[in-house]
Amino acid sequence: MPDERTDATIHQHPLAYLLGLDGVALMRAFAGEYDRAFTEARIAEVRDLLDRADELGPGADVPPLPVVGGYDGWAETYGCEDNGSFPMRDDVLAPMLDALTPGRVVDAACGTGAVTQQLVDRGHDVVGVDLSEAMLSRARTAVPDARFLRGELTGLPLPDDDVDHVVCSLALTHLSDLEPFFAEVARDMRPGGHLLVLDTRGHFIGSPRFPLIKQSPDGRTGHITGHSHGLSAYLRAALPHGFVVRACTETYLGDAIVTPDAEAAPLPPGPPTIWELHPWASSAAHAAEAGQSAVVAWEFELRPEI
Repeated sequence: MPDERTDATIHQHPLAYLLGLDGVALMRAFAGEYDRAFTEARIAEVRDLLDRADELGPGADVPPLPVVGGYDGWAETYGCEDNGSFPMRDDVLAPMLDALTPGRVVDAACGTGAVTQQLVDRGHDVVGVDLSEAMLSRARTAVPDARFLRGELTGLPLPDDDVDHVVCSLALTHLSDLEPFFAEVARDMRPGGHLLVLDTRGHFIGSPRFPLIKQSPDGRTGHITGHSHGLSAYLRAALPHGFVVRACTETYLGDAIVTPDAEAAPLPPGPPTIWELHPWASSAAHAAEAGQSAVVAWEFELRPEI
């Protein structure tokens, strides 16, 4: 049985990840998505990877890291890094924000303030809330026209019926149970308001986990908790609190999983970075990842009291 604890040390082995990619690619080939030549090439690649195991290193045991510590350490580069989720977030979110009636809005888990700025630009009175003080410090500098408060997704520091709308982007993955979040938003938001949720769909195919390897400000490296929620989990959490679904959209990974000119390079010590591993088995990475759901966007409305 898999270990269900998300606060446990995990073991990440580069060879295991690459063999996993080839395994998923072979399964898709078995289902008819790829031909005999592709199948034989993947089997040959598995043999080659096994022969080169020493080059990949022994892997690493990665201890847990509190979410707030991981994001405090991430704050310096978070807003400027090449994060593939950001373009998908903005492409999906922009039309949803355009349709939102101007009012008082909470940007829950606001990070360094990118979405907060988009809300301010559209004429909203915005309160950004985040657990990471390092993120909030950068958000306050970047978006001086918004107000920022420290708080949790399941404990927003605002009174009942205080806001018209709530936006939460790329953060619910850190909750194992979505129900307390929807309960909190229903408390905080006025009936008739809209809740916009964008969330990652995970990366590790077949696993409900989505650990992120980060470093805290004091130099500790570890994994922060991530969960890949099924679509039904959002509905089970939202509907009992009076929310109705107005829209749901998913974005999918394209074919360019690995940069065409990327070359397999020696791996640095420590936990392996999957983006550094992909060039070691680029065809398998493309086949395993292409077409997978990457981000889901929900628009909920809090049903007005009758």
